[in-house]
This record gives sequence, C-alpha cells and structure tokens, in this order.
Amino acid sequence: MEEFVTRPVGMGAPAPAIVEARFMRNIERLTDAEIMPVMRDWLDSCPMACVNWPEYPYAPKASFRVAHSDEVLAVMFEVEERNVRAVTMDDNGPVWEDSCVELFVADPADEGYFNFEMNCIGSVLAAHRYSRNSARHFDGACMHRIRRITSLPHATIDSRGDALRWWGVEVIPFELMGWISAPRRLRANFYKCGDKCEQPHFLSWAPITAPQPDFHRPEFFGEVVLL
Repeated sequence: MEEFVTRPVGMGAPAPAIVEARFMRNIERLTDAEIMPVMRDWLDSCPMACVNWPEYPYAPKASFRVAHSDEVLAVMFEVEERNVRAVTMDDNGPVWEDSCVELFVADPADEGYFNFEMNCIGSVLAAHRYSRNSARHFDGACMHRIRRITSLPHATIDSRGDALRWWGVEVIPFELMGWISAPRRLRANFYKCGDKCEQPHFLSWAPITAPQPDFHRPEFFGEVVLL
C-alpha cells in the first residue's frame, strides 16, 4: 500500500478536494474475483488522510479508488490498521463502531444526502438523510442491490497487531441515489472510522471543520468528476 502523509486540518487552507472517477464500461459485470485486481491496476489511489480532530490522532493508512459505468458507481477501499474489528453482522446495524469505510453522496434532487457505510466484513448501512438524526434507511430490496466484496470472510473478527490489511469494494447503482444514468459530477466525501476499535479514529478525504467528530456535514463534501 502507498505511503500517505496525514494532514491535520487547520494548518493552512487546504486545496479543494476533487477526484476523478474513471469510466469502466460494464464494471458491474466483473466477477468478485476480477473486480478488485482490475480496480487496483487501472485506477489511481486517493488517501483518506485528514485528521480533523487532534484528540483522535491515530491515522491508519486508508485509501479509495473510484470508477463508474453507465449504471453504477464502484468504490474500492484499502486499509492498513492495528486493530481489525467487526462485530456487526447484519445490514443497517452500527457498522461505524467496527473497522469501517464510508461514502457520503449529496442527493441531486434536494438538500439531503446518502450515506453508505461498510465494515471490513461487508455489512452495510445505507440511508437517505437530512442530518445525522433524520434518516430513511434502505429497505431489504435496495440493500440487496448494493454489491459488496471484501477480502475478509463474513464473520466476527478482532485481530490486533501491526500492519493488518484488508480491502472492500462497493458497487452502488446510480438509480438508488436518484440518477437515471451516470451524472457528470457529484458531491461526496470518503471516510475511515472505527468508533469502538482499540484506537478510535475518524479520517476523511475532504477536510471537515467541526468541534467534534461528525461525518454528517455535507457542506464539506468534495467533488467527484465522472470521466
């Protein structure tokens, strides 16, 4: 995994967060065995390295790669951390307490946003929100359409040591986010957290200015340009 330099927020004005999502025709048709090496070999890696709250200084190495087809957005996350934890087995449970990666996307139709949160074993929380406390979680039919592939089996885990690595891929139909087909741009942020890991941490791609850990801040979303 590439070496990333963590970036404490507040030390000078950060550059606007912009990332390009490469077009990969029919990426959703790749098998579980194919999709990870294709994304790893063809897409650039972007760090989630903003340490927004100095009282939580631990920063595991975390990055994402993003692509799209006409119908889906595909995100691959790669993580290296000291405590790989997964307790939540069911969808729409408290996955943020585990070793977790997250994608938040602004709703194109209104002021709300979507959050897609996945722990290291592929349990996913997905909802449409107007705030942290105002949410409509996806039902079972919508959750079934969110494809997830992980390097770890779907079983509880609590591993501790140096340089523990895992990866996960989410493939999300644009239709679930209100688009008929791929948009030209979207506003989003990418996160790595672990509220109940041995060392709690809260990292982001685009920096956040808030008094306490809070990813539910769409005013700090960056921009994803779909090529």
